Amino acid sequence: MRILIYGINFAPELTATGKYTGEMASWLSRRGHQVRVVTAPPYYPDWRVGDGYSAKRYVRESDLSENGEMTVYRCPLWVPKSPSGSKRLAHLASFAVSSAPVMLAQARWRADLVVAIAPTLFCGPVARLIAKLSGAKSWLHIQDFEVDAAFDLGMLQSRRARRWFLGAEGSLLRSFDRVSTISDRMLDRLADKGVAASRRVYFPNWTDLEAIHPLSQASSFRDTLGLAPSTRVVLYAGNLGEKQGLDVLIDAARQTVENTNIVWIIAGAGSAKARLQARAADLPNVRWLPLQPMEMLNELLNLADVHVLPQRADAADLVMPSKLTGMLASGRPVVATAAEGTQVASIVSRCGICVPPEDGDALAEALLELAGDEERREVLGASARHYAETHLGYERIMKNFELEAEALVNGAADTVEEDA
Repeated sequence: MRILIYGINFAPELTATGKYTGEMASWLSRRGHQVRVVTAPPYYPDWRVGDGYSAKRYVRESDLSENGEMTVYRCPLWVPKSPSGSKRLAHLASFAVSSAPVMLAQARWRADLVVAIAPTLFCGPVARLIAKLSGAKSWLHIQDFEVDAAFDLGMLQSRRARRWFLGAEGSLLRSFDRVSTISDRMLDRLADKGVAASRRVYFPNWTDLEAIHPLSQASSFRDTLGLAPSTRVVLYAGNLGEKQGLDVLIDAARQTVENTNIVWIIAGAGSAKARLQARAADLPNVRWLPLQPMEMLNELLNLADVHVLPQRADAADLVMPSKLTGMLASGRPVVATAAEGTQVASIVSRCGICVPPEDGDALAEALLELAGDEERREVLGASARHYAETHLGYERIMKNFELEAEALVNGAADTVEEDA
């Protein structure tokens, strides 16, 4: 197949949407599909364009290595230093505008499938137009319900704007041949937005089970950080943004400061990092690490005795934290701040402990409980790894996507009419 992928985030970004879109494109290319990607230079989660890239120039990159045949077009964009609600909108719009001419030029390539990745929905109309001009099928993959999140998290507040955005979003979603997302609850939300069952596809995030696995010995980070064998590590590794509800980590760390056998490691980058570091400046039990390269990710995840996964109550099921896949694959228990009935709670309850969102006291209590119970940690960690092996394998998930995409392109799964 000729597959055109359109999204603002892409490799070499190490977290969230960019990581998964990059891995998807590489897998499809290795399978012999011709892949083109229209994207931006890497900037996330630091909100700074990466070294060696430009925010002002168009760049074409070609990959004809063992990864197969793939061409990547990098388009300019504006990256705000402090991404507030209105600045985020301008940021997303800047990419939509700069990338539109590049996408229009792809109509001559005549792709078989055009895949748009959300965020950002600003790119959706152009993706649909190019699919129509190319005679291609259209597929929208939603990593994040950005419209719902922007209003529910208070980034945007106008009621009139909310009605307009949600109406436009619903019309756009219903115009794609397929709309996929990463959790059962998010699929339910697609149904609420009027996307027919025949067009909805479950396409979860994955983990490379060979690259991320339990180590038979202690992580090398223990020596690097000078941690004693008896020290229990509570680890958060991922994006340090405002949507993650990370203040609860500092609250819980403060509750455990007198337990000298517990150290908190917070590893990552993002717009909230400086503020969080300032809040934790007086806490000797909190240590900070930068975002780690992929070759060190398994060592980092195996540093944890317990992973911690915070989630804001008002973001429940608007997003499915991508970092959870690696946590589970590492074979360590997880403590999550997740309300009962959410997708995160349904998964973590099998291999860890769930506490109410934004409750630092409950989080600290659960972590102290697990830190002092090695046998329970081992049992829950084994359950986490089993879940990853059963549900989150990279090859299995991508093969399912390939089969669905081929059926769509070949007409075997084509659906024109909306479900009754």
